[in-house]
Amino acid sequence: MAMPTEFLDIAKRVNNWGRWGADDEIGTLNLITDEVVRAAAATVRSGRRVALSVPLQQNGIQTGMIPGRVNPLHTMVAVNWEMFGPGLIATSDDTVTMGLQAATHWDALTHVSHSGTIYNGRSADTITAHKGSAFSGIDKARHVISRGVLLDVARVHGVERLDTGHAVTPEDLDAAAELGGVRVRAGDIVLVRTGQMQLYLAGDKTGYAVPSPGLSVRCPEWFHARDVAAVANDTLTFETFPAEIQDGWLAVHALHLVEMGMIQGQNWNLEDLARVCAQEQRYEFLLSATPEPFVGATGTPVAPVAIF
Repeated sequence: MAMPTEFLDIAKRVNNWGRWGADDEIGTLNLITDEVVRAAAATVRSGRRVALSVPLQQNGIQTGMIPGRVNPLHTMVAVNWEMFGPGLIATSDDTVTMGLQAATHWDALTHVSHSGTIYNGRSADTITAHKGSAFSGIDKARHVISRGVLLDVARVHGVERLDTGHAVTPEDLDAAAELGGVRVRAGDIVLVRTGQMQLYLAGDKTGYAVPSPGLSVRCPEWFHARDVAAVANDTLTFETFPAEIQDGWLAVHALHLVEMGMIQGQNWNLEDLARVCAQEQRYEFLLSATPEPFVGATGTPVAPVAIF
């Protein structure tokens, strides 16, 4: 089955293959230069910090809808073990088994493929069962720190949470940038708030999952035109679900990860951030969101922090 024509047309317009060389494995993260980071650091004034991750716990976001994407199973393997003798210092150790994309996470560029290819035109066969991603695994994203910009689309529409069928458009992003008094710049990490996370925080995991608002297939061109380095939002599916176009399942994933080489984040808790941005009356901040460097992985948990 061929990819939809609408998808292929957009893919041609946003494609970054070869832009940073044939050997490139990090895509738009190349846009986070030393100059970009210095400018991002200059946004810090008060030192106020806002955590953007959900807790890693067994009763987490995953409902079993996606096979293998299991919530964290935390196991104690040593409890107050007096390894050097009674009455001396004791240690406690633990292990975790979990899906790397179970909670707040980044998708690596290899998380999806289309037409047998991954970012920069490499074969999807370079992802194997034993070694994972030979190219563009999440371990290649060694430092993701830049200016963060919150685009609060729910607030633009005067609601706490967008309707489940709402596909966030470039017009929504423009309106949110205007509301926040910010201009998205090259190297920025853009966070898009739909308010969908409120359902999970209220205990409705099924309602949080699907159906869901999310980004439209029109948004990748908006990000491409502004040289955005990465994008994250507060939903499980990232893009609107069910899909906007026939046979266009995960089309935004493929446009971002495969065509643009832009990592994307899901299940980010943007509720406290939205309140702080409104209080501070500014929607830009220093964002620290470096992935856990699992070698060859197609995604990773992340604990992002916004610093004002």
